[in-house]
Amino acid sequence: MYQLTTHSSIDDIDPAAWNALAGDDLPFLRHEFLAAMEHHGCVGERFGWIPRHLALRDGVGDLVAAAPCYLKFNSYGEFVFDWAWADAYQRAGRRYYPKLVVASPYTPATGQRALTGDSPHRAALIDALVRGAVELAGQLGVSGLHWLFTAGDETEAMRNAGLMRRLGCQFHWRNRGYESFDHLLADFSAEKRKKVKRERRRVSEAGVRLRRVRGDQVSAAEWATFHRLYEDTFDKRGGIPTLTLPFFREIGRTMGEQLLLVFAEHDGAIVAAAFCLQGANSLYGRHWGCSKEFHSLHFEACYYQGLDHCIEHGLARFEPGAQGEHKVPRGFLPTRTWSVHWIADETFRRPIGAFLEHEIAGVEDYIAEMEQHSPYKRDAQAAGAAGTPAPAQGAAVSVTRRANA
Repeated sequence: MYQLTTHSSIDDIDPAAWNALAGDDLPFLRHEFLAAMEHHGCVGERFGWIPRHLALRDGVGDLVAAAPCYLKFNSYGEFVFDWAWADAYQRAGRRYYPKLVVASPYTPATGQRALTGDSPHRAALIDALVRGAVELAGQLGVSGLHWLFTAGDETEAMRNAGLMRRLGCQFHWRNRGYESFDHLLADFSAEKRKKVKRERRRVSEAGVRLRRVRGDQVSAAEWATFHRLYEDTFDKRGGIPTLTLPFFREIGRTMGEQLLLVFAEHDGAIVAAAFCLQGANSLYGRHWGCSKEFHSLHFEACYYQGLDHCIEHGLARFEPGAQGEHKVPRGFLPTRTWSVHWIADETFRRPIGAFLEHEIAGVEDYIAEMEQHSPYKRDAQAAGAAGTPAPAQGAAVSVTRRANA
């Protein structure tokens, strides 16, 4: 027997127990990261991300699995776009919101969403979490349940449990044992290698100096400068800068060893900055801003500095963020991403399921086309989703709604 409880604050869950389940390669799922968002208004009623975190406990009360879950009143900050579904509900006189979303807010990075640590019973725990979450969705009367950017094994387990898969595409880099950036470029075609070198040279010749700083070594003034640049990016693009300066300062204190900032300086002043999260084996590019334009500076700060860092520190992969075909000639290859969906109303479930199957075929065609533009001389396409695991064993689970939920 497992018991599933929901929590309206991640602070209700023991940080050490949560982090033990999250592992060491997913910094955006660490207790400190999610808690800082709650502490400083990055999630909550204002932005439509209401915490309903899932905690699965065994018969003696030990936390054996968990998932970051939110009651959502919009689709902002998810990067798996379902506005057309919401529009269809509205035209039919129905309500698409609220819905339940299992995700790290504003973070389009693949990884486990069913957090189970190194448990040998992972398949059974995924099964219990999914069935408990679907039961909770029914109790809450939401339109559906959505697991975003899932790992391969849980994608297949959820599919086997009757949920619907959705395929997306991002552009990721895989480290093949490179010893230096020049070693990486040696794998490029002559034309693409020349282009990258020219872009790096233009930044240097403009007198821009780049430096990488770990999060726990960033000064208060540097955090303030970075945040101003971060806000400017959203202002220019008409978006909403949901992450506050106190949020960044808090994670700088609590998990600074997993943060990386790249500062670009010109004439002694910071003119641009990029923000990354680092796991045990991976680097995740997240935010960027600049106050002065320089040719190719975005590529240098957001991509080439990250590649340098991964090579120097032996990191296996670099996810620089969502979308962006311009990443392909710079070494980032098309990579499959997955989300999994449960729709409560069968009237909508069937047409959405048919759409998703059709969409998968289209995305596969797109991936095949993008692979033709690889800059690499050797056949080294990024791996897709993980293989199909054995079917999950059934496990009894009951759902308990906490009083404060």
